Amino acid sequence: MSAPREPRHAPVLAAEVLALLDPRPGQTWVDCTVGGGGHARLIAERLGASGRLVGLDQDPSMLDLARPRLAGAGAHVTLVHANFDQLAGVLENLGTGAVDGVLADLGFASDQMDAGARGLSFREDGPLDMRLDPTAGTTAAGLVNTMSEAALADVFFEFGEERHSRRVARKVVERRATRPFATTADFAAVVRSCVPRSGGIDPATRVFQALRIAVNDELGALDRLLAALPKLVGPGGRAGVISFHSLEDRRVKQAFRGPPWEPVTKKPVEAGDEEIARNPRSRSAKLRVARRT
Repeated sequence: MSAPREPRHAPVLAAEVLALLDPRPGQTWVDCTVGGGGHARLIAERLGASGRLVGLDQDPSMLDLARPRLAGAGAHVTLVHANFDQLAGVLENLGTGAVDGVLADLGFASDQMDAGARGLSFREDGPLDMRLDPTAGTTAAGLVNTMSEAALADVFFEFGEERHSRRVARKVVERRATRPFATTADFAAVVRSCVPRSGGIDPATRVFQALRIAVNDELGALDRLLAALPKLVGPGGRAGVISFHSLEDRRVKQAFRGPPWEPVTKKPVEAGDEEIARNPRSRSAKLRVARRT
C-alpha cells in the first residue's frame, strides 16, 4: 500500500493564528475548514493529550488528506464531513457544549485548486464543476447552462464585482444556445472574449470567483456560521476567521464589531513579505480574531 500523500497546501498566517487565538492545553477547539490539516495540526499540538479538536470540511477528500497529518498530533481529534454552517448540529451530535475556540480559514487548499478535475480554477482544464462537496449540489455547468441572463449578470456582479457582468451574461446565454458549457477552458475562453484585460489579472478571474461562490453558497454559509458562533463559543473563548476577498471580510468585520464580541485584532492581520514570497496565495489573506465576552 502506498504511503499517504503529503498535502501541498501550506497554512497561511500560521504563527499569527496561534498567537492571536492562543489555544491552551486541555481546551476544546474547532477547525471549521480542516483542508490539508495545517492549522488543525498546530492547534492540536497546543491542546495536548487532554485537549480535543473537532475538524470539519465539506470536501471528504480533504479529510482523507488531513487524517494522517493529524495522527499523533497530541489532542483527541474528531473529523466530520460537514460544511461549517452545520457546526451547531455537529457539536450537538458529538455531545459537545460550548467550545473554547473556533477557526475558519475561508480559502481553498492548493490541493483543491490545482486539481483540474475539480473545476475550481481556469489554469487547469477540467469539468465545469466547482463544488467543494462533490457529493452534493448543482455544478457550475448546471448553473451557467440554465440560469436566466439577468440572474447570471447579478451573480457575476454581486459575487465577483465584475463591471462587465451584463456583457458576460449575454455572451454566455448566446453561446449555450448552440453548445452547452462543459469545461473550465471553454467557459474561461468565452469570458475572456468579452472582458478587457486589466494589468496582470486574468479577465476570467472575477467571473470564476462569482460562479464558485454561487455554486457553494459561500456567503450564505458564512453568514450562518457568524450568526451561530455566539452560542457555540463559551465566555472568554476566541473565534478567528481568515478571509480572502472583501465580500467575506466585510461580513466578518461587521459580525465581530459588537456584543458579545470584543475585537482582538483592531485591523485585519495580513501576511508579511517573507510569507508572500514563500506562498503567493497568502497575499490576499486577512485574519480577524474576536473574544467572546
